[in-house]
Amino acid sequence: MSDLQRSALTPEGRATHLARLRGATAETPLDVLVVGGGVNGAGAAFDAATRGLSVGLVETHDWASGTSSRSSKLMHGGLRYLQMLDFKLVAEALRERDLLLEHTAPHLVKPVKFVFPFFKKVIDRGFIGSGVMLYDAMQSIGRKRAVPFHRHLMHGKMLEVFPGLDGQKAVGALEYYDAQMDDARFVMMLVRSAAQHDAAVANYTTVVDYLHEGTRVIGARVRDEETGEEFDVHARETILAGGVWTQEQQELAGADAGLEVLASKGIHITVSRERIPAVPDTGIITQTEKSVLFIIPWDEYWVIGTTDTPWTQDPRAVGATSADIDYVLEHANAVLADDLTREDVIGVYSGLRPLLQPLKKGEGKGSTKVSREHTVMEVEPGLTAIAGGKYTTYRVMAEDVVDFALKDTEPGRTSLTRSVPVIGAQGYQALLRDKAQLAAKYGFDEIRTDRLLFRYGTLLHDVLALIDEDPSLATPLEHAPRYLRAEVLYAVRAEGARHLADVLERRTRLDYEVRDRGVAAADEVAALMAPELGWDQAAVGREVAAYRGYIDARLAGEGTATDDEVAARIAPVSEVPDRR
Repeated sequence: MSDLQRSALTPEGRATHLARLRGATAETPLDVLVVGGGVNGAGAAFDAATRGLSVGLVETHDWASGTSSRSSKLMHGGLRYLQMLDFKLVAEALRERDLLLEHTAPHLVKPVKFVFPFFKKVIDRGFIGSGVMLYDAMQSIGRKRAVPFHRHLMHGKMLEVFPGLDGQKAVGALEYYDAQMDDARFVMMLVRSAAQHDAAVANYTTVVDYLHEGTRVIGARVRDEETGEEFDVHARETILAGGVWTQEQQELAGADAGLEVLASKGIHITVSRERIPAVPDTGIITQTEKSVLFIIPWDEYWVIGTTDTPWTQDPRAVGATSADIDYVLEHANAVLADDLTREDVIGVYSGLRPLLQPLKKGEGKGSTKVSREHTVMEVEPGLTAIAGGKYTTYRVMAEDVVDFALKDTEPGRTSLTRSVPVIGAQGYQALLRDKAQLAAKYGFDEIRTDRLLFRYGTLLHDVLALIDEDPSLATPLEHAPRYLRAEVLYAVRAEGARHLADVLERRTRLDYEVRDRGVAAADEVAALMAPELGWDQAAVGREVAAYRGYIDARLAGEGTATDDEVAARIAPVSEVPDRR
């Protein structure tokens, strides 16, 4: 089997991956078992697998179904951290961003330009300007720049670049560059990259207990959520990358010590690109009293956010309230020339940031504080947890946690992920050069071609091979023409999609890209998935009904006033049916 074939997360391949996990016995344990399929867990599995270790990765829902699919979709250095004087973090994030742009994931991460408006001519230009100058200088130390240098914009030029800004309030601006990505697809590609290097990976596989030999953790007992089967997976080292579920997992393991992680809710809305005039691929960043406001160009719409409020309810029931949406609209309207209304909102999504709390004095004797933003800790012998951090620095976090877990058993196995690209990157520049011929062959316009390249990189050849076999798959979805029928089929055959929601929410992003949140496309998408996953009509009906019920609950939540109310709407429903 080739590396590329090994990376495909096929329906048949899932059984093989589960069999390999099941075969990790006390006599033949895995080197590393990773619990949690967000960006940190997927990154850790990829890192460990590229070191030549035997690796398992399990996730109770779909890949990136928690925080890692609900971000601002930016790979950025963290300009606001300069205000906190956290120069080390910013320098690290900028290095990682540039590595992704230029080498390891140029097909998944691309530059984006931001305008930072000034509202106090002298003070803002001096204060913000000096901060961005330092931000840019840190990108030029010891390496070639990956993005252009910043520039100051006078009032007239500012309105040329971003006509949608309120020129009565903004007196000028500064233009600078960062980068953006599709967060859910990025995680899925990391999982495929781990599988390409022979990791055994399985979504919809829940850890129900941790295995112990004395006081040492020696793996986990897991349950296949599709069959209900439980089995043991033995491992020399277990890594917990649980995000906002970290404490829940530590308690399940019976750990006496551990990381304390609180949840903070951030929501985003989407509106049509036509609603806010601007030069293509240019967004806005500005500060609010509680957080940062981003107005981010994304495909045919804008992503606008975010909020930053404590969430004390069930992490699985997170949702946006009416007040959350109004807050984002209010702060966007404070800088825009034409006010947005609730009628302009196409979609809404919400997620939870895992906020790592400082270790108390005397805690964590077996821990290493890696940076101000993330911590690695041995919560029990054989069980290492990681929490905190930024999406942009996931690779550093993965390297840190794997290094820590292996410090006594495999100290000579160093990380290779600085040089090993994410799947789909190899040959990407050549594919970009040939994109005009590719577009002509398949009849794609420039927008669709660029969209496909950004979603798949060189794996686009595999998607197009499906069309070569069946030209009808080149037809766009009737109720979601941004996507081709071939993309749905590929999501099931190669990207590990097991349920309708996996495709509508994470392999595509229809839950916030269209006003009906993907409900109209549900029947067509489910019909394409059914033969691949062996669904009969009853199963198709359950998938569609579950998704529609989940969207109805989210929409109902968006009319509520409090977190308690929105959680009460969402908690009783699931985006996927119980298939056991």
